[in-house]
Amino acid sequence: MTNGFLMRILPFGRSFGLPILAFASLCFLGVDRLSATSSWDGKSPAEYVVTVETEKPDALYKKGEDVTFKITLEQNKQPVPEGKVYWKISKDNADPVQNGTADIKDGVATVSGKLDEPGFLRCDVNFASPSQGNLTAAAAAGIDVTEIRPTLPVPDDFVAFWEGKKKELAALPMDPKMTEVPAPADRPGTRVFDVQLACTGGAPVSGYYSMPTDAKPKSAPALLIVDGAGVRNSDFLGPIRYAQKGFIAMTINAHGLPNGKPKEFYSALDSGELKDYRVRGRDNRDNFYFVGMYLRVLRALQFLQAQPEWDGHTLMIMGGSQGGGQAIAGAALEPKVTYTFTAIPGLCDFAGVTAGRIGGWPKPIPKGPDGKPDPVVVEATRYADGTNMATMIKSPIHFYIGFVDLITPPTCEYAAYNVIPGPKSVENRPSNGHGHDDPKFWNMVSETLINKAKEQQNGAPATP
Repeated sequence: MTNGFLMRILPFGRSFGLPILAFASLCFLGVDRLSATSSWDGKSPAEYVVTVETEKPDALYKKGEDVTFKITLEQNKQPVPEGKVYWKISKDNADPVQNGTADIKDGVATVSGKLDEPGFLRCDVNFASPSQGNLTAAAAAGIDVTEIRPTLPVPDDFVAFWEGKKKELAALPMDPKMTEVPAPADRPGTRVFDVQLACTGGAPVSGYYSMPTDAKPKSAPALLIVDGAGVRNSDFLGPIRYAQKGFIAMTINAHGLPNGKPKEFYSALDSGELKDYRVRGRDNRDNFYFVGMYLRVLRALQFLQAQPEWDGHTLMIMGGSQGGGQAIAGAALEPKVTYTFTAIPGLCDFAGVTAGRIGGWPKPIPKGPDGKPDPVVVEATRYADGTNMATMIKSPIHFYIGFVDLITPPTCEYAAYNVIPGPKSVENRPSNGHGHDDPKFWNMVSETLINKAKEQQNGAPATP
């Protein structure tokens, strides 16, 4: 079967003995050999718990290979003798979709499907609990993921377009305005500045910059942390944490907004002036909102390079979700970037919807009057698409991908990852969705960046 999948209900074959984790909080958790999500909240035993997982712990399969999803239903930690669950299998939550019911026997049912093209085969499960309402779980299998490619080729004038934007930016003086603000009492040895920079693209750069108080000229690696989706103040503590580790570091908010305002200030913008920022200007490549956002990332990287404490070599960028897409763009537009960490990146493969697969966040392409993707928007958004940016990245980059992520789908992330010509690595998390509330994840990111900075400062070969 071409460009589709097949499925069937299978009897239970064996027990895999994998742990159950919280569906609601499954992202960036330090879990090994797990390809399932569940309805359990991780805090107290649930009366009913439903889980689904792939047969293979790594959840990686070949085109045309059978993928078996094991569904488990327990009540008070005991297998439910009989029951019924509803399932849906899709191509990473895109059409075609097949659904049905599975009969639970001794706590288990299995559903099998296969995909005849590179991508992700996703299984969503729903159990109507008599006492807890609908309980959900999801799992996904990666199908020849290294063969996933962007939906559309790179525009012929893509590089020229961005070279033009960079020239416009270079012609505008940075005009940095740095206001020192008190460092937290529990963060000794750091200085902190509220920073604004002039920038093209419709808004200035606004963020916080921090450095060690004892930093000597040309001594410190530089790190830019870029923001996820939403409208908020720049992260104040982020750069301070890294300054305590010897970095000069900066965080910027995505929209060039003033820092330190009351929460109500940002909430009003989020529900008002910036409510539609994700799709603003999508019918014109020059006006698409993310073009300006990428220019702010580039200017922030230029600011870090202009600091006398910068070691002149180590320039890093990291972000997740929308920030992951910005990190890809920063690494593409600034060739002096030496390392990138991008987690669950958005802004990749918008045009997936034109090829019968999922489109990348924020899914900016609407349907026209004919019911087909708007061709004007398809064309305009290509110039901010992370899959095209990825082709320009020459420095080491590390991806972190969750297989059950509905916000920034793994299909779109692999479409970008696979076309990067430089050194790269990827960490697959089959059980993870979209979120970042686990402190172990951020500790891992911090350790990675610190170790990479040490390697690069000591002259080691660049590695992803």
